[in-house]
Amino acid sequence: MSTIPNRRPPVPPFTEETAIRKVRMAEDAWNSRNPDLVALAYSVDSLWRNRDEFLSGREAIVAFLRRKWAKELDYRLIKELWAFHETRIAVRFAYEWHDDSGNWFRSYGNENWEFDGNGLMHRRLASINDLPIREEERQYHWRLGPRPEGHPSLSDLGL
Repeated sequence: MSTIPNRRPPVPPFTEETAIRKVRMAEDAWNSRNPDLVALAYSVDSLWRNRDEFLSGREAIVAFLRRKWAKELDYRLIKELWAFHETRIAVRFAYEWHDDSGNWFRSYGNENWEFDGNGLMHRRLASINDLPIREEERQYHWRLGPRPEGHPSLSDLGL
């Protein structure tokens, strides 16, 4: 555990191993569906583009995530490393959720991340598309929370 405030190892420059670890840490945090916890991975002045929304700072991130998870119920996410270089990581992801009417979706996307020297993400660019699915088409059936070790990855699931 780091004793330096606002330090989130692993820090850049990333290796394949540390980039994979950073991606899994992000996945686990997002699967907690805890906006305050998730926001700690971002710099206080972090800039986001999420679909058609532009956000600046942790407070805006927390507010966004509260809105998101009030709408996207039973949210379960898998992220996968796509590429990395020094201070940047690119991921692809898919998550499943349903709305308050019971309509299920699988949302697919890509994110580009840029980190500061303390390992805090200071830029996140996300492109996301939603695909309506039938409940029987769901592939993420673990209990809410982190994806269990050994659960298939996106590549393993063919997503």
